[in-house]
Amino acid sequence: MSVHPLSTFSMSSTLHFLLASPQATQALGRLVGSWAQPGSLFLLEGNLGSGKTTLVQGIAAGLGIPGVINSPTFVLIQEYWEGRIPLFHCDLYRLSQVVAEDLGLPELWQGQGITVIEWPERLVNLPDQGYKFEFAVLSEEERSLTITAQGDPNPSLWFCLEHFQPPRNGN
Repeated sequence: MSVHPLSTFSMSSTLHFLLASPQATQALGRLVGSWAQPGSLFLLEGNLGSGKTTLVQGIAAGLGIPGVINSPTFVLIQEYWEGRIPLFHCDLYRLSQVVAEDLGLPELWQGQGITVIEWPERLVNLPDQGYKFEFAVLSEEERSLTITAQGDPNPSLWFCLEHFQPPRNGN
């Protein structure tokens, strides 16, 4: 009987990264996009300019989505169907408090694609599943990132995140 190595490792629930450049943030996003599965939910927190949309650009690249990815600040939700699985990119910055059901968000995060929500603290009822990414600005280029798994994370994705080595020189 063979045992899959990912079924035997012990997951920590929190990871910390120092991202030296936007390229490092995009590299992490590409990893996430490559391993994310339908129904995955990513909650991105951080000040304006902290790297949230940069991460989403990397996720889209990892999913194989072509073109430019911008923050959907004015449309709230942007859907991308061209990749390996659909990406639903939400930006709640312009809202004060919103009930997830009013925007149809549960249908997205329980559906056939992955959902990324910028400014999830605007939701009055956050789900108890998914990954929380907390960005902090350290300098013009550097960011600190803490990733917390909530609920039952995808073990393959979490394993890859645990072993991710961010590029140090911006490449």
